[in-house]
Amino acid sequence: MKRALLAVTLLACTLAEAAPPQDSLAQRVLACTACHGKEGRAAPDGYHPRIAGKPALYLFNQLVNFREGRRRYAPMVYLVDHLGDDYLREIAEHFAAIEVPYPAPAAANDEPAALALGEKLALQGDEARKLPACAACHGLALTGTAPAIPGLLGLPRDYLKGQLGAWANGQRRAHAPDCMADIARRLRPEDVSAIAAWLSSRPVPQPARAAASLPAPPPLECGSVPH
Repeated sequence: MKRALLAVTLLACTLAEAAPPQDSLAQRVLACTACHGKEGRAAPDGYHPRIAGKPALYLFNQLVNFREGRRRYAPMVYLVDHLGDDYLREIAEHFAAIEVPYPAPAAANDEPAALALGEKLALQGDEARKLPACAACHGLALTGTAPAIPGLLGLPRDYLKGQLGAWANGQRRAHAPDCMADIARRLRPEDVSAIAAWLSSRPVPQPARAAASLPAPPPLECGSVPH
């Protein structure tokens, strides 16, 4: 009896070793949703942003930027360092196709003057300081522009501030010409706080689809945006 049981156990182990590991898309994206939340809705910590519904080329570009050193965050670099373009593109297209509702924004307790400054910079810019409006590239509704520009609504204030800071200090980069780095370096600390406060307080239109095209010719040339 013991010999029979041992034989069965050995056979099961042999078959388990011989069976190739599964490699389904559902398994691949588990590494993403572990931090970015179920279906890529975003993590509650405010640090890992929503990736569901973002333009596919934007998501692909960010994965490549992590892989090639233009963005620095050790866990992301570790995950994508050995992955090829086709693999990353499949992941990007998977999350881009997910449409799930956004939660209501957090209430803004900022001074009215700060929110007014954030709204002005987001929707109108500041021509005197050569600051284009966020809406000039991210869409009039600020929900992004296909195929490569993300939406700015539905993101936590601290995440927005952190990304603008990363653009300004070179921790986050994109293909040259790096328009976002150029813009971020022109912003004053109070501008960054105001923009983040206003954007994070705005409700997200439902459905939050990216615009099909820019509302006008882009104010700056951006290397990460196809022409």
